[in-house]
Amino acid sequence: MKKTPAVILLILGILASIVGATVLAAGVVASVVGSAQGDGYLTSGTARLSVGSHALTSPRLDAVGEGVPPRLPFDVGTLRLRASSVDPGKDIFIGIAPQADVERYLSGVHHSELLEVDSRPFRAEYRDIPGTGTPAPPRQQQFWNASVAGSGEQELTWDLAAGSWAIVIMNADGSTGVDARVQAGFRSDLIRPAATGLLVGGAVALAIGIPLLILGAVGLGRHTGPPARGPGGPAPGYPGTPGTGSPGTIPGTPAPGAPGAAVLPPQAPLNPGARDSAPYPARLIGELDPALSRAMWLVKWFLAIPHFIILVFLWFAFLVTTVVAGFAILFTGRYPRALFDFNVGVMRWNWRVAFYAYAAAGTDLYPPFTLARTAYPADFEVDYPERLSRGLVLVKWWLLSLPHLLIVAALAGTTWTWPADTEDLGTTYERGTGLSLLGILVLVAVVALLFTGRYQRPLFDLILGINRWIYRVMAYTALMRDEYPPFRLDQGPLDQGPLDQEPGDARRTFGPTPPATAATRYEGPPPPHEELK
Repeated sequence: MKKTPAVILLILGILASIVGATVLAAGVVASVVGSAQGDGYLTSGTARLSVGSHALTSPRLDAVGEGVPPRLPFDVGTLRLRASSVDPGKDIFIGIAPQADVERYLSGVHHSELLEVDSRPFRAEYRDIPGTGTPAPPRQQQFWNASVAGSGEQELTWDLAAGSWAIVIMNADGSTGVDARVQAGFRSDLIRPAATGLLVGGAVALAIGIPLLILGAVGLGRHTGPPARGPGGPAPGYPGTPGTGSPGTIPGTPAPGAPGAAVLPPQAPLNPGARDSAPYPARLIGELDPALSRAMWLVKWFLAIPHFIILVFLWFAFLVTTVVAGFAILFTGRYPRALFDFNVGVMRWNWRVAFYAYAAAGTDLYPPFTLARTAYPADFEVDYPERLSRGLVLVKWWLLSLPHLLIVAALAGTTWTWPADTEDLGTTYERGTGLSLLGILVLVAVVALLFTGRYQRPLFDLILGINRWIYRVMAYTALMRDEYPPFRLDQGPLDQGPLDQEPGDARRTFGPTPPATAATRYEGPPPPHEELK
């Protein structure tokens, strides 16, 4: 499949799937609401509403809307209100009337309008409307569409109708100081048919959208993956590639000791102390721009907005393709290669934008709009697995990865919860959102860059190590590998395992050519394939 049709299919599939998922979720909610109607009504908790004025009114109720006939050929719904006065010696009044009639009745009268009610913890907000007049007893008025009055608990039911309406709660004698316990209920014969329609519509949209999305992802995955090679190892062109030659030789060259063989000298580890551990097959790199602008980081988040918008849709596609791949692994033990390459491409795109804008701010080079690998100073790659465990697919993404997910939440989480004591409700829990630990480290680094013109290398290495941990866990939970991620920070710009790189790839030459170091990959004569160029 060519790339342009694949992009079109992916876009159509994502849009149809999002619409379908939204409609389906609405249908599920409507089904739950319809099933929870108990005695026929979906009821709220009982709330105590108290004001010092003559009346408490609801906001304007546009029950059906303007321009609709007052009586419809079907029952839209029924509202039920129950109220009782906290003071047993006072009778309570509940009435529903056109908004204009209520406004005339309470004109010049001190009353209150209910604006908002929060349930946890309970808090009601009112708008006080001053006045000096005294209202006539409400039960004597003739404009009420429905009303009840009396002592104890009073119940009012009202069939929803078109127009603007207001609910009024008063003392039956019109005196000041309305203090009542109120419960609202609602029923409608349309909820269950609407739920059925939403469920069917959402399922149809998903049935159309998901295949389109998968076809688009497969098409793009075929344009995204590295050059064909055996599964489970880096691409040709790397020293010590598994299955392609001995350690210390250039793949494709004669064996050690043979004429023309190119032998690599011993190398110092890129991350001292880390090479003793086996490299993880998901590799993340990020090369620090040696000429970073002091202040460009202030606007990078704004410049990256087009990427953020695209990534929202790509991550949705990533979620769908991961679920599909999970079923494929469960039944075949293999991750479909095209979907694998597409998902790695999404993670690669995300890492490039994160490296540029917020998770490292390590380059001023604008990220490319592509899933494929490019000569960009940030890259991510996962070795394609030849086989995957069918059983692990059921537990590794949530149960086995839980320790890592807790650590990632501590490193990159932005929401905290803490107990807060209140005088009336005891202990409650408050939540706040701010910078994560990773965000704080990046902020310290860029502020230092602003004032000194230098990005501190030790801080950059730590930031890359945290991101590397996060992306390894992402690859594991996305079912891409069965190897358990290591509990370690492999710091520095390069990962333990060499990235797939074709000979002559300019990716490692971003910025001025660095001086030769002990970590240089190859210092001997050029391999034969270089001499032919």
